[in-house]
Amino acid sequence: MAAPLSDGDRRKQISVRGIAGLGDVAEVRKSFNRHLHFTLVKDRNVATPRDYYFALAHTVRDHLVGRWIRTQQHYYERDPKRIYYLSLEFYMGRTLQNTMVNLGLQNACDEAIYQLGLDLEELEEIEEDAGLGNGGLGRLAACFLDSMATLGLAAYGYGIRYEFGIFNQKIVNGWQVEEADDWLRYGNPWEKARPEYMLPVHFYGRVEHTPEGVKWIDTQVVLAMPYDTPVPGYKNNTVNTMRLWSAKAPNDFNLQEFNMGDYIEAVLDRNLAENISRVLYPNDNFFEGKELRLKQEYFVVAATLQDIIRRFKSSKFGCRDPVRTCFETFPDKVAIQLNDTHPALSIPELMRILVDVEKLDWDKAWEITKRTCAYTNHTVLPEALERWPVSMFEKLLPRHLEIIYTLNQMHLDRVAALYPGDIGRLRRMSVIEEGDCKRINMAHLCVIGSHAVNGVAHIHSNIVKNSVFKDFYELEPGKFQNKTNGITPRRWLLLCNPGLADIIAEKIGEGFITDLNQLKKLLEFIDNETFIRDVAKVKQENKLKFAAYMEEQYKIKINPMSMFDVQVKRIHEYKRQLLNCLHAITLYNRIRCNPSKSFVPRTIMIGGKAAPGYHMAKMIIKLITSIGEVINNDPSVGDKLKVIFLENYRVSLAEKVIPAADLSQQISTAGTEASGTGNMKFMVNGALTIGTMDGANVEMAEEAGEENLFIFGMRVEDVEALDQKGYNAQKYYESLPELHQAIDQITSGFFSPQDPGCFKDVVNMLMYHDRFKVFADYEAYIKCQGQVDELFMDPREWTRKVIRNIACSGKFSSDRTIMEYAREIWGVEPSATAIPPPNLPLN
Repeated sequence: MAAPLSDGDRRKQISVRGIAGLGDVAEVRKSFNRHLHFTLVKDRNVATPRDYYFALAHTVRDHLVGRWIRTQQHYYERDPKRIYYLSLEFYMGRTLQNTMVNLGLQNACDEAIYQLGLDLEELEEIEEDAGLGNGGLGRLAACFLDSMATLGLAAYGYGIRYEFGIFNQKIVNGWQVEEADDWLRYGNPWEKARPEYMLPVHFYGRVEHTPEGVKWIDTQVVLAMPYDTPVPGYKNNTVNTMRLWSAKAPNDFNLQEFNMGDYIEAVLDRNLAENISRVLYPNDNFFEGKELRLKQEYFVVAATLQDIIRRFKSSKFGCRDPVRTCFETFPDKVAIQLNDTHPALSIPELMRILVDVEKLDWDKAWEITKRTCAYTNHTVLPEALERWPVSMFEKLLPRHLEIIYTLNQMHLDRVAALYPGDIGRLRRMSVIEEGDCKRINMAHLCVIGSHAVNGVAHIHSNIVKNSVFKDFYELEPGKFQNKTNGITPRRWLLLCNPGLADIIAEKIGEGFITDLNQLKKLLEFIDNETFIRDVAKVKQENKLKFAAYMEEQYKIKINPMSMFDVQVKRIHEYKRQLLNCLHAITLYNRIRCNPSKSFVPRTIMIGGKAAPGYHMAKMIIKLITSIGEVINNDPSVGDKLKVIFLENYRVSLAEKVIPAADLSQQISTAGTEASGTGNMKFMVNGALTIGTMDGANVEMAEEAGEENLFIFGMRVEDVEALDQKGYNAQKYYESLPELHQAIDQITSGFFSPQDPGCFKDVVNMLMYHDRFKVFADYEAYIKCQGQVDELFMDPREWTRKVIRNIACSGKFSSDRTIMEYAREIWGVEPSATAIPPPNLPLN
């Protein structure tokens, strides 16, 4: 922990977080004491740290509520087009500090809490992470909500309120062990239950075609209960809403089946319905075709679309009576963005509502659906593609299956007319995949049912057009776009790295917080000795703070003068943590071979979770921890090299490690990482990147200049050429002595003396089944790491490159990404005008 400031220092402190006005401080103290009084139960006289946290959270929330109501009022009066961001994952992390930052309250709260004899940082640490996501896709959704509020867009995030989020990871004897993440056990001060907006969702049943239209009957009903979380923009008084649905059984659930009076059994059976929102599936870039997952996907879509249509029809503050009954203007007032294929059922569900419920003509309903929906593709890995068995749909969603068949027939008739006799094309483009088990290709459904399809980095969008959806691109080239991902500078600079934000603000002002392109102004300070010194000092302070945290939390001592070499992301073969492992072993062997030689000291830190059912990913974690066990306990190595596995990597840990990192590892096989966003967080926080030309690394190199990153290895075309020729791992193993030695050590049990055959599956995969060609990039990677060492020995030159990277990171703000979505997909214009605060009139 940083040493607390004295009372006088706090009052003098000027930073991008603003000066704490004494009136604000007094108000926060008063509100805190009031909440603390009501938080404590009558028979308890002593407050716990958690009581203090809740009192502060409620104090901060008080500042949100008036603005939240005011924002919704403002939208109903203006009646703008509303944006609905549908995602099965929202990886929000902690809310308290983010809310204080966005409301400009952080210094006032810090001062008030200090005056009360408490420590703000300690209270912030009590908050549970809202881990309702696996990794990049869910974290992107969280950044987008922040940007949409900051840009004044009338936007709503819709998802599921999982009772258990992404599992907590424990490392036991070097192995990952999963523990349930009971994040709600102490309650959640940031959400508001809205039972008055509870909605029915139907499953199972059968379809009846009658003269009055199609009816879906004899269904099982589950209720969707909304919980609203306020999402504040940055100092603009806009507070948008994230609405997450929780499954509840209706009161009569199964009671009708128990006419023999087994009331207890009937009530116990309610769990079957409520399981829908119980747990987040912990799969990242992998499709698991479980019925419960399909139920989750339909549950969020069905509840959300009812809500969207209710809001479209009433569109008057506080009123639920329909104002609009004609759906002609629906796409002018509603934009639905599908975050990957998980909410793809929005397309047939909107068709079902428009045709069966609202009685629109089929062609008109299809035109409205396509103009309303847009689809973001997040991956090119075939195992990630959602392909649901038709038999599962037939049982669970019989009406939707009929609609999908009809849509597919229309689509194929059109393709057949344009490409007569091209049966192969029809087969490739069908939404229904024939075979032993007929399946519905959800990505194809998204493409035909959306007016815009986008990838998330230039290189990825090109692969989407030229490979994944090549036939669809040839049919409708105008539909395909690129929207390079971004990160919010509020959380990923201002909140997590206040020291860096302060020295930037001193040089160029505070405008960069909402216009990250202004960081370009730092280019004129690349040779400014004072600024070089300040940037290096902030980095060193962050490293010292992180080293202290590691020692306190994990009893691990790390050398803060060493290079902090960090790779944090989901554990997956394509992200190539194994390449990092081979480098660590190679360095270790060099040190052992020549212990008296001077080496650049390194602390290699690898963190991330493995999907519980992903054997190879779990083996990779075991290998990392085993390598660390040997290296860290070898006295001949000393402080020159450490290998640390960062247990339970999550948003709140990312906020600590990213500002402390010197080197960022982004080493996926070219053509496999759609974009990455961790790479952007490291760049803006002053770490240099070692990476392949993959995902957004390509654009980072374009922005900062390739010579200011450590780029190595095969490009996409090289990978394709190697695929054509045939990848032979044995060839690299035999021709590269250091690689040969490292693999032999892993094989022989050098890193697992208690179980010499422990890593046979890893070696077997690398030698004979490696889709991601680790050995092909090994030599270039090791050589590039040598260049990293060389530059690190010249601190001034290293820091100059760091400044250039920070200065060129402006493109990677999620504000820029959302502006592009708004103008080029949703057809709305961001607003720079702040809503008047609650104490002033709205107009």
